[in-house]
Amino acid sequence: MNRIVKPFVFLVAVLYFLVDAIFLTVARPLARRLAGLRIFDRLRAWIVSLAPYPTLALFMIPVAALEPVKPVAAYLTATGHVMAGLTVLLIGEILKLVLLERLFCLSRDKLLSIPAFAWCYDKVRQVREWIEAFTGWQVARRFSLVARRALRSYVLELSHLRKQHRPSWQSR
Repeated sequence: MNRIVKPFVFLVAVLYFLVDAIFLTVARPLARRLAGLRIFDRLRAWIVSLAPYPTLALFMIPVAALEPVKPVAAYLTATGHVMAGLTVLLIGEILKLVLLERLFCLSRDKLLSIPAFAWCYDKVRQVREWIEAFTGWQVARRFSLVARRALRSYVLELSHLRKQHRPSWQSR
């Protein structure tokens, strides 16, 4: 039984971390950009003023509210609503990761002062490091970096071409 279950659990863990890693490439820059907005200054000050356990409760809200997005997206995709499923997954995951990224950046030390959270964080970090040690993961990571650089280069080239071909009345 263990031989059957172990590869399945491994595959699910790899897929879970892979999806999160893909979405983190979008979520981190977006979270940093939002963090600089003055509109969030009061909210940031309030979050920083919270004690560890209220911070943990706040941290769990996006997880509880947005983690069910993955099964909903899978259901939509499986029932033939592929674009709706991908849209739900994209929006839900990016929103969840942006919120978690900002909350964790603001309250990392407080959250890690809670023994159970620190233990869970350490276990997740260990699993992630274990998965990232595999050759397949490293190949996928390299491919991802090459694809990202190519896409960035393509976008910059398109932007440059668009600026060159802009009518003179638009360039003002």
